[in-house]
Amino acid sequence: MKYFVITDSTDTQVGLRLAGIEGVVVREESQVRSAVEAAAADPEIAVLLITEKLAALCGDLIIPMKQSAQRPLVVEIPDRHSAGRSPDSITRYIREAIGVKL
Repeated sequence: MKYFVITDSTDTQVGLRLAGIEGVVVREESQVRSAVEAAAADPEIAVLLITEKLAALCGDLIIPMKQSAQRPLVVEIPDRHSAGRSPDSITRYIREAIGVKL
């Protein structure tokens, strides 16, 4: 089982690639949809990471996967240009997820 990332940022893709996570860089809605469908069809992908901006482009695909799919687990990740979050959003997210205050 492996991770896979779908992003619109080459920096995000390269950074995660350095951590051993394969992925694709896409920028158009049709490309996002194709990448999500391909990842969902791949039995080896257990966790699908997708940037918030791209997830918003194809919410009709992502939301049902998040709510009912057994595999892959879909995780929306912020990129460094996310504007809709507060400055401590990542810290707050970690605190809520694992109960540790950083």
